[in-house]
Amino acid sequence: QVHVRESGGGLVQAGGSLRLSCVASGRTYHMGWFRQASGKEREFLAGISASGGQTSYADSVKGRFTISRDNAKNSVSLQMDSAQPDDTAVYSCAASKVTWESYQHLYDYWGQGIQVTVSS
Repeated sequence: QVHVRESGGGLVQAGGSLRLSCVASGRTYHMGWFRQASGKEREFLAGISASGGQTSYADSVKGRFTISRDNAKNSVSLQMDSAQPDDTAVYSCAASKVTWESYQHLYDYWGQGIQVTVSS
């Protein structure tokens, strides 16, 4: 069984930065970060291929969020800069055998999610 676990969430002031981390057990997967704000649908934020050589970003976070990975540690990070109150949400990490793009149904394993709150 594959376990996916996020860490690094919490409270950050508007304009500040926060770094989220995710660890997935087992083999090296393509990975994605998603978020779901209260009352809204879950949205794709960023994805990275298993090798780390390819990335994908949602337009809403392009230029502010950066996804990276360290395969030696089997971890993926999401660096959040210039945080905005609209970034407040539960952030989830997911692992996929086939994609690092926004196709949520193609992600096989999901973490439980962590809360990120951006105060104004």
